[in-house]
Amino acid sequence: MQVSIIGSGNLAWHLAPALDNTDFAVREVYSRNPAHAAALVEKLYEGEVKASLDFSTSASRIFILAVTDDVIEDIVQEIILPTDAILVHTSGSRPLNVLGYAATPNIGVFYPLQTFSKSKKVDFKEIPLFIESDNKETEKVLLKMARALGRDAVKITSHDRKALHVAAVFASNFTNHMLLLAQEIMKDNSLSFDWLKPLIAETINKSLSIGPENAQTGPAKRGDFEILDNHMLFLQSDPSVAEVYKLVSQHIVDRYHS
Repeated sequence: MQVSIIGSGNLAWHLAPALDNTDFAVREVYSRNPAHAAALVEKLYEGEVKASLDFSTSASRIFILAVTDDVIEDIVQEIILPTDAILVHTSGSRPLNVLGYAATPNIGVFYPLQTFSKSKKVDFKEIPLFIESDNKETEKVLLKMARALGRDAVKITSHDRKALHVAAVFASNFTNHMLLLAQEIMKDNSLSFDWLKPLIAETINKSLSIGPENAQTGPAKRGDFEILDNHMLFLQSDPSVAEVYKLVSQHIVDRYHS
């Protein structure tokens, strides 16, 4: 079953070659930036750059929108699909019905729960896959596509997928931003970020092993307000970071000392 990818960002960069190594060969890549599409096509066996969103003569059956959330609806209004096409998006937060105006009744969601960067290789056998469709035939195809990547997909509603995505933002994006703030504090004080790496690794491993509530430590958990005040004084030169410290510490205090 042939596939066309709309988008050339981080997810498309990994998903297209992964599918191309299965029975779901990627034949076309469309991007608003043709150079990005061309770079992705170089990773495929027989793919080619698609110059427009007119897929009316395409041999593909599946069309995957691997684009940012804010352009999905625009593309749905512009894309021209062949008969019996299946159109899916890959968003964690946008509902299935965002595809409701597509020129096909075969719509779905194919959501890989992972953080993607072009420079970091991923293994789709290790990535949870979540699907949604109100069409049984489309659902079968998405389940088959997930299995081709090496996993059984989980069927999930738009509401639950949004909850999953919000939780993922806390677990991944916010965690990474905290590491960035830690890195900047170390750099501003001419200290090595490498010194924190064993602590970071142990924190993550311990949280996954015994659960985040049991793994929580630190001055806010202990209710050590003297240390908290000292840290706030230390951060006073950067009010925005001090505010982050204050809000997170207060939330921990409220959780464990209410």
